[in-house]
Amino acid sequence: MRLSDDPCAQCEEVLQPFLDRELTVDEQAAAERHLDACDYCRRRYRFEVQLRRFVRQSALEPMAPELKQRLAALRTPL
Repeated sequence: MRLSDDPCAQCEEVLQPFLDRELTVDEQAAAERHLDACDYCRRRYRFEVQLRRFVRQSALEPMAPELKQRLAALRTPL
C-alpha cells in the first residue's frame, strides 16, 4: 500500500504541519475531516497537543544547576 492510499498515514504525515498551522486551507480542511471521522488519529492528535503543552511548560521551569551540568556532560560533539 502506498502512503497516499492510507488516510491515517496521510494524517500522520501532515500532523506536525497541521499543529504548526503550516498547511493550506484545503489541506487543513482535509486533516480536520479525517480527525473528525477517525478515533485513532484523533487520539494521536490529542497526544501531540498534550506533549507540546508539556514541553512548553517544562521549558519554562528553572532547571537545577546540577541537572544542567549532567545534561551538558551527555552532549556529543557534532
